[in-house]
Amino acid sequence: MRKALRSRHFGHVIEAYRKEHDPVLTQAKIGRWFGLTQGQISRLERSVEPLQDLSKLEQWAQALRIPEALLWFRFTEHDVQPASEMSTGNGFGWFSAPSPEIVERIVCTADVETLRAMTRTFRQLDNRFGGGHARATVSHYLVGEAVPLLRAGRFREGVRRELFGAVAELNQLAGWMAYDVGDASAGRKHLRQALQLCQDVGDDALAAEMLAGMSHHAAFVRSPLVAVDLARAARDNAGRTGISALMAESAVMEAHGLALRRDAKGCLAALRDAEASFSSAGSDVPEWLRYFDAAYMAAKFAHCFRDLGRSDEAERFARRSLEMTEGYDRGRLFNTALLASILADQRRVEEACAAGTSALRMAGNMHSVRTLAYLKDVARRLQPFHAEPAVQALYAEMAAVGIELSERQDVQ
Repeated sequence: MRKALRSRHFGHVIEAYRKEHDPVLTQAKIGRWFGLTQGQISRLERSVEPLQDLSKLEQWAQALRIPEALLWFRFTEHDVQPASEMSTGNGFGWFSAPSPEIVERIVCTADVETLRAMTRTFRQLDNRFGGGHARATVSHYLVGEAVPLLRAGRFREGVRRELFGAVAELNQLAGWMAYDVGDASAGRKHLRQALQLCQDVGDDALAAEMLAGMSHHAAFVRSPLVAVDLARAARDNAGRTGISALMAESAVMEAHGLALRRDAKGCLAALRDAEASFSSAGSDVPEWLRYFDAAYMAAKFAHCFRDLGRSDEAERFARRSLEMTEGYDRGRLFNTALLASILADQRRVEEACAAGTSALRMAGNMHSVRTLAYLKDVARRLQPFHAEPAVQALYAEMAAVGIELSERQDVQ
């Protein structure tokens, strides 16, 4: 390590750091710490010219916990932007309202409880009606109520960590809402901000949840490499928490990314890990993770087996996914459409159309781009049978509610 540091080449530092561990750390693991791919770490190590970007060097040195006294550069005071100073203007998400005036005050437990209660209400609305209905309300609440609490500057003992976690949960919900209405850019920004809030207070559990959510979104837009990397980062964080349900969620997200890459062996191994973790999960699950139940996991298993071309297993898990609790109307629609897509792949046209029609009729007041994507995917998979009366009837019903069927769209 001393020799590598004297070289003033951070690629050499990374390589030495990895190899001085027992067992040796992989480039992929270092990449997850840095937010880079394994290939990028490999190129850094092999590069002839050392990187000169001080902001990146500082970030990576801090990630490896290298003391500043051993480095050939000095950390700048503005290296890491505190969560309390994050922007809420036009550059972040969809917020366009000016930042509210910050009033100096002491934040207490009651403030955090109020914030969580509001998030709970917004989440219920989102699950029932889709992200479009409450999105504007959530954005105003974030700007007008949550941000001033972060910036208040004074906290009762133990409240800062709880507050940052609560604001992270609200940002996560805002991110899901943004994705749900097709605003992927805002969705990514919300989840990144949520992740930074968790990291600022060392909350590995919530950080794992944010990374798992980011992996889910990457799978939805068919970026399997990114989905796998994010899921593995989530598994790293979840493993430090001992929360079995969280480890199961992270593993099944990795499995989905691997299924999209057609890596059957890796996918099945991750599914086994997910099943083992889930079977050992007790009832002591954080409130923000309670949505991850047997039905949710069954849906992810169904996605994986469908994408691996194993439709019989996919059907079995898709049917299990419909055994869900009340209040998750959008999720029930997704899972019904998932079953329809699997039946279509099996050439069971009448059954696929019946399930597709059920999903379509659930859409009603649902304001959700993802809902449309799932329904379009069913239509696409039925295209080889477009002359069948049942398919024509389903297409006509879709057209009657304004669903455009000419665009091909895969759904994860």
